[in-house]
Amino acid sequence: MLRSTLAVTAACALVAACGGGGSGASSDSAPITPTATDQTRIAAATATAQSGVNACAPIRPFYWEIGDRSSAIASGSVSSAASPTVYTQASLMSIASASKWLYAAYVVEKRGGVLTADDYHYLNFESGYTSFVSCDQGQTVAECVALGTNGDYTAANDGMFFYNGGHMEKHATLFGLGAMNNAALATEIKSQLGSTGTLIYTQPQLAGGVFTSAAVYAAVLRKMLDGELRMGAALGTHPVCTNPRSCPAAVSAPIPGTESWHYSIGHWVEDDPKVGDGAFSSAGLFGFYPWIDASKTYYGIVARVVAGGALDSVDCGRIIRKAWLTGTAQ
Repeated sequence: MLRSTLAVTAACALVAACGGGGSGASSDSAPITPTATDQTRIAAATATAQSGVNACAPIRPFYWEIGDRSSAIASGSVSSAASPTVYTQASLMSIASASKWLYAAYVVEKRGGVLTADDYHYLNFESGYTSFVSCDQGQTVAECVALGTNGDYTAANDGMFFYNGGHMEKHATLFGLGAMNNAALATEIKSQLGSTGTLIYTQPQLAGGVFTSAAVYAAVLRKMLDGELRMGAALGTHPVCTNPRSCPAAVSAPIPGTESWHYSIGHWVEDDPKVGDGAFSSAGLFGFYPWIDASKTYYGIVARVVAGGALDSVDCGRIIRKAWLTGTAQ
């Protein structure tokens, strides 16, 4: 149960799954302010989310949530005069590239926390399988890899960071998931994440096919924080650089050229030396933005559905996170 929430009417948003992105936001490093109380943090985060003049104003309507390893602490549904849609913790939506973090967590769990060199190669997007486009809904994972250019290997990209769903799709076939369709895939992934509630695949795409809610995703993040999922200990480990402008081992990244993040086992490390705060995240193309702060104390989510919404959701999510950690509205 939420310790503090803004109650609203539930609504459901349905769209097709696809890939995701990073952020063009600016944010100073936000270390946790130890003197701030939960009440102060709730007030600061709520004011930031509801502001009509900051980076959260343009992304309305959306749902936001912040919590710790035990439960959600604060949340809210921010409405828009221009839209009747209301997003809540229970709203179901395609989370696009936020799916990547879930698949990586599955692999880490299945491996007992000890990944192979090949696992890192694929999950850090350095495998050379960089031509993935999409899957058909009724396919198996292996059939998806065989579709069009999805399974094409580019030797020049092997060992280079290239943000593309092909790495995870190919990895899944090598990991024994090739014969699985959407239903079987969801059952298998949930078996390791311990997920209950709706978590399905709208296409058998490990990097972008999940359809779920903030409630289900938040439960996974809490398990990372409390150590129930081994991904919690793996956050930020074995990172690779991602900005082609500053990293000779990077070819393609969805983050702006002005920022340099790292990528680590299916999730971003927002550690740009100028504007990053070290948070771990996995933003999706339609605006679903889950994160865990650098201290691994709190998690957060911004949830909504809009084409190309990743960057704006991260802009908003970053300042909500900063408001929470500092106890000061942004």
